[in-house]
Amino acid sequence: MNLRIGQVKILPEKGKLAANFQKLSNIVKESAKFSLDVIITPECFLDGYLATEQQMTTEMLRRYATNPLTSPYIKEVSQWAREKNCWFFLGCMRKETKKVFNSVLIFNRTGQLIGWYDKSHCQTHDKKFTPGESLPIFSGDFGPFGVMICADRRWPETVRSLALKGARIIFNPSYGMHDQRNLEMLKTRSYESEVAIVFTHPGQALITGPSGEVISFNQSGCQPLVVTDLDLTAVDRIRSGECSHLRDRRPGIYFL
Repeated sequence: MNLRIGQVKILPEKGKLAANFQKLSNIVKESAKFSLDVIITPECFLDGYLATEQQMTTEMLRRYATNPLTSPYIKEVSQWAREKNCWFFLGCMRKETKKVFNSVLIFNRTGQLIGWYDKSHCQTHDKKFTPGESLPIFSGDFGPFGVMICADRRWPETVRSLALKGARIIFNPSYGMHDQRNLEMLKTRSYESEVAIVFTHPGQALITGPSGEVISFNQSGCQPLVVTDLDLTAVDRIRSGECSHLRDRRPGIYFL
């Protein structure tokens, strides 16, 4: 199955929710000519990733965090997904009681908010967030998929766990490291777990495939929306091939 993916590649402004949302709105309007299946933003796009600011505390972050049940921004994203008949992955801070999460909200083609993923590996400035406690698999019309956020990719267990649960593609909104090290890391993560990874960063749009290949790599400063056609049947071919990493695992000897 082919999946046409639109990766938002612009730098949001710190704490400027309305301005960032307007930038996103402009891109969504532009996306109409591409007939996209997926639109995905970078990590914490809505607030501009305020957690990196030293003076910001968890309580201060709550003022900028989103309640998915009441936010007018979320209602509009839902409408976009429905009108464009596409999946939408929105990076934002999510608030719940006194907690703040670094989250990705997931909308299906009908505009339904089917759930969210909360960043699970939190270090340095991310300790201001409550870490997520699970690596869920979501069901799409293109098959099962997973989500991880930025630093989650550094732990091979993240990608491998999602792949073993059935994910054929993993969406990876990010904001931090996007250097050569990251490129090699994601090629390796895709190769060892036979999965496609969609890395979406303000400065880079990268998609790696199940044999460790680079499907798309764009660091242009003048292309705010990067569109790539991804053939997910390649994942099935690799996993059913003669030397499948997932199939030929030997979990019986993997222990400490």
